[in-house]
Amino acid sequence: MRGLGDGTLPTDRFCFYLEQDYLFLIEYSRILALASAKARGLTTMQLFADLLNDTLKVEMKLHRDYCKRLGIAESTLESARRAPITHAYTCHLLSVAMAGTISEIVAAILPCQLGYVEIATALSRQGHGGTNSFYAEWIATYTSPEFLEGAERLVRLLDDLSVTLPVGETNHLETIFLTSSRYEYLFWEMSWNRTTWPV
Repeated sequence: MRGLGDGTLPTDRFCFYLEQDYLFLIEYSRILALASAKARGLTTMQLFADLLNDTLKVEMKLHRDYCKRLGIAESTLESARRAPITHAYTCHLLSVAMAGTISEIVAAILPCQLGYVEIATALSRQGHGGTNSFYAEWIATYTSPEFLEGAERLVRLLDDLSVTLPVGETNHLETIFLTSSRYEYLFWEMSWNRTTWPV
């Protein structure tokens, strides 16, 4: 995180992160589409449709643009193999999205949204992400009003959905949230260590 902020993050680690996060976002887009299809009301449907649109048109473009600058072809990016943590994390999210309720899906994806907001906002507040930083565009994307609003809308939705739930069900949502949070941590650690399949 510090390297993203001050521009010292080695590009080999950023390349690995970009590749794996791009593969993650492909599956994440499917999860948002499933959530939109499962939504009961038009407002909730629109929320997930907006998040899907931002993921496809803003986040994935950001990854492709960075990769182009770093000499990574789009075909190479899309044919890459998911690393173990990327695979496990996306399988967890897809499992929740396929079998779960809207509240369970929100609990599962919220750590990703909030994590990026927290990281990018903290770096921005520290004065990082200026125009001289190679990673300035990354920080700007995740501190944009649109991204912040998407995360806030998810928080409000989960609050609204869970306010009348019994304790047992809210505990279940907490477990899903914590599982995704742990995967978020492991994803960043994997990116730093460039952890791939041993064979």
